[in-house]
Amino acid sequence: MKAIIGKKVGMSQIFDANGKVIPVTVIEAGPCVVVQKKTVEKEGYAAVQLGFEDVAERKLTKPEMGHLNKAGVGPKKYLREFNLDNAAELNVGDIIKADTFKEGDFVDVTGTSKGHGYQGVIKRHGAGRTPMSHGGGPVHRHAGSMGVIDPARIFKGKIGAGQMGCDQVTIQNLDVIKVDPELNLIAVRGAVPGHKGSLVVIKSTVKTHRVKNVDTGISKNPQKASGRNPQKASARNR
Repeated sequence: MKAIIGKKVGMSQIFDANGKVIPVTVIEAGPCVVVQKKTVEKEGYAAVQLGFEDVAERKLTKPEMGHLNKAGVGPKKYLREFNLDNAAELNVGDIIKADTFKEGDFVDVTGTSKGHGYQGVIKRHGAGRTPMSHGGGPVHRHAGSMGVIDPARIFKGKIGAGQMGCDQVTIQNLDVIKVDPELNLIAVRGAVPGHKGSLVVIKSTVKTHRVKNVDTGISKNPQKASGRNPQKASARNR
């Protein structure tokens, strides 16, 4: 697995070779420094802790500064641990940049979604409102009756008004469109959670991409042939 910490810059668009527009999210990925290395002999597993974004020393606590000074790196605002494939090869102080990913890679992007405050069921869950005519009263956007007689309670998970957003969200299986190692920028297809400037984590996707071992063109299986397919069984038997 490959991973890096970044900051969401914003959305843009890129045109491919065929002239089609691709909506992308630009992420400032790294550079990240290895702050701590965990080994199987000591901690029982292999992983590395990465630090991202310089910060003033006065904004960190003494335990945090002691941890960073032990590694010999400067003050870092964010620390995250990753179980990388090459964790055993990395050492404290090594730098991980945006070129750890390349065009065509598939990644999972994790971030904190935008906060919308306290919202009702219509905006939060897409519930419908009551009819606006014939004396509906001031309850058109209310949740309405939710309980039933038999259990005499409301089941856990029932939709309702409440805090919307500010949740950890992971968007899976986004492909990397472009990588700029000089500016430490990665452009991924589609939208990622969070506002501009929010922290995101990019990791190799957990999805499995299987390559279909089939010939291109019309299927030769008569049971899968459609009525307008010239490979249909009835058409071949004529």
